[in-house]
Amino acid sequence: MGTRKRRGKSVEPTSSTVPAASTADAAEVEAKREKKLAAVHAEQRKEAEAAKKYDRAGAASFPVKHIKDKKLKSKLRATDKSARDAARKAAQAEMLLTTEAGYLEAEDMEKTWKFKQEQIKDASDISTGKKMFNLKLDDFGPYALDYTRNGTNMLIGGRKGHIATFDWKNGKLGCELHVKETIRDVKWLHNETMFAVAQQKYTYIYDNTGMELHCLRQHIEVNKLEFLPYHFLLATVGNAGWLKYQDTSTGQLVAEHRTKLGPCNTMTQNPYNAVMHLGHSNGTVTLWAPSVTTPLVKMLCHRGPVQAIAIDRGGNYMATAGLDGQMKLWDVRTFKPLHTYFTPTPASSLSISQLGLLGVGYGPHVQIWKDPFKTKQKEPYMTHLSAGNVLSDMNFCPYEDILGLGHSGGISSLVIPGSGEPNYDTFEANPFQTKKQRRETEVHNLLDKIQPEMIALDPHFIGTVDRIPTDIGKNERRLEWEANNPGEKFEPRKRARGKSSAQRRFLRKQANVVDQKKIDLQERLEKEKNQRAKERKRARGEEVEESRPRTGLDRFVSKRQKV
Repeated sequence: MGTRKRRGKSVEPTSSTVPAASTADAAEVEAKREKKLAAVHAEQRKEAEAAKKYDRAGAASFPVKHIKDKKLKSKLRATDKSARDAARKAAQAEMLLTTEAGYLEAEDMEKTWKFKQEQIKDASDISTGKKMFNLKLDDFGPYALDYTRNGTNMLIGGRKGHIATFDWKNGKLGCELHVKETIRDVKWLHNETMFAVAQQKYTYIYDNTGMELHCLRQHIEVNKLEFLPYHFLLATVGNAGWLKYQDTSTGQLVAEHRTKLGPCNTMTQNPYNAVMHLGHSNGTVTLWAPSVTTPLVKMLCHRGPVQAIAIDRGGNYMATAGLDGQMKLWDVRTFKPLHTYFTPTPASSLSISQLGLLGVGYGPHVQIWKDPFKTKQKEPYMTHLSAGNVLSDMNFCPYEDILGLGHSGGISSLVIPGSGEPNYDTFEANPFQTKKQRRETEVHNLLDKIQPEMIALDPHFIGTVDRIPTDIGKNERRLEWEANNPGEKFEPRKRARGKSSAQRRFLRKQANVVDQKKIDLQERLEKEKNQRAKERKRARGEEVEESRPRTGLDRFVSKRQKV
């Protein structure tokens, strides 16, 4: 068929088939489109999985479909939306956390626990090598030590009265003093400007220049100190067996509890809920809160006195060591043992790093265990021998791969790869904060201070509603009463609802109270009552006796003539 000319233009013959080139292009475009959609969906799924880690509204949120109050429904939806947006943004911020933790890796038949600190120092850079040091202080040991929350400063205290603070990274001494009496423990307070020292009889608070600020005479013969940074509470326990909480922001003694279990040498805090864990000489571990006078939980952990306790950063796992030669790992959520290890000699100190490495010190030996709470390990991750010394205290440095040791010969700083958190939150703890930032952080922390009454095993109980059925609640109360009162019959208390309310008790107390306001009100009401009675008489046409003001001449008028 030839071409047809129309208006000077040639028209090609039509065909029902599509050229092969255009079909291939369309297929390629469709493939690219599907690949792009798959990548977007994969990214969304990854973001949703990451958001679950930061989602705080999942457990507390509930459907609002059947709520009739529109204002309440909109408010709940807005709250839920803001919580989920915060979780999504926190998950997106993980892209900025580029630093990852690194562990020691052995080649072929080598073992990581055979690596010595000298070998690690030779293979490391200069800055890492400077963090490994030994302070030989034989005359004043054994030593206790503590790091600040951001890991920049170290506090050491010798048993024979030596105290020193210094910036251990730069080797800059802060203050040094000799108190010439026994020192049992030392602890930093909210920042590096103040620290507490448990001395022979009383507990003292010093500033960063070494000047004595306070003498806590109510804390006598203290063995262990702990500081709760979000509550500004200094907790102490000692030979008297009393657990005491001192508010360092107001100076008040918040609570004091008698443990009734004799002298206590072991105490640590749970970072998750601020509950104190105390180890006693009968092998039990008790959990305490300031608002409860009896232990929240009492666990039998060992057949001998408890020597050391350590809790991980998430508050889920606990490690204990006793004089029976055992080291046990516990799940704090269920209070059940996970694994049991035997130490050649009873362990004297335990510490858990930010990334879950467990440090165990016994005699002159130090062992570091990797992933101890997941599976039972057959060999340690790292070991160290401090020859000729007896270990007394150990602590992992926050945000650094450093383990600090306090022993009879002084202080040692070891490099433990993979122990510190590589990514830090500057609103929580800033290792590079300036003096101005430190002051602002101190003010913000004081404004955000949590009250001691909010410390409980479950920190999420605030704001929740008890939805337990009535019959189940009565049964639980009956079982609790029978357990506390064995051999007695439970009789439920029948209360007349409404008669003992706070308002009615207040009104009953005010019944016999006479004040001027009450008298004036009664007179005004009586006057208004008489006025209404006169108006009713006028309306009925009756004669109303008008009252006039009394004068001095009225005393000459007889009583019969008086109006």
